[in-house]
Amino acid sequence: MRRRTPATTNPEPAPPSKSQLKRDSHALQRLGADLIELSDERLVLLPLNERLIDAVRLARTITAHEGRRRQVQYIGKLMRDIDAGAIRQAMEAEHQQHRVDTAVMHATERWRERLIEAPEGLEQWLAVHPDTRDAVARLLAAARAELSSGVRGRYYRDLFRLIRDTLSARTQEAALHSQEHAPR
Repeated sequence: MRRRTPATTNPEPAPPSKSQLKRDSHALQRLGADLIELSDERLVLLPLNERLIDAVRLARTITAHEGRRRQVQYIGKLMRDIDAGAIRQAMEAEHQQHRVDTAVMHATERWRERLIEAPEGLEQWLAVHPDTRDAVARLLAAARAELSSGVRGRYYRDLFRLIRDTLSARTQEAALHSQEHAPR
């Protein structure tokens, strides 16, 4: 007859395995390597302490492969003491903003070409952005006159700026609207 041993319940979770600790360490090092690629202006906007910022700046100056690898390891070690999730979120938000800015630039180029080349382009633009009627009509006529003389001058650029600013403002309004109505 076998005896049953009572099941023990361990209130403490098991510590992470050595493999998990190593994976976490490598993930922090990869994040640290991404930080090295950022400009100083972008770096100081992230939730980093001064020691980590100094280590990242130093890593940029190191050209020797082994020295740089060790500095990246050191950056990973410093990152253990801070919230890496917050840094990832901030970097992702910045990447998302960059993608939005790029999309706005491409849309601006398409709208400018459509406005200049096709008469119905102005009607399409005004259907979406009626408040820009006077400014767009004035700049469009001047840009077309410039282009007919073979020059892409001031009015061509001003038309681009007006379209870009209008699209950027609409994009920001849409982002704020979606944040206000997002489920919490």
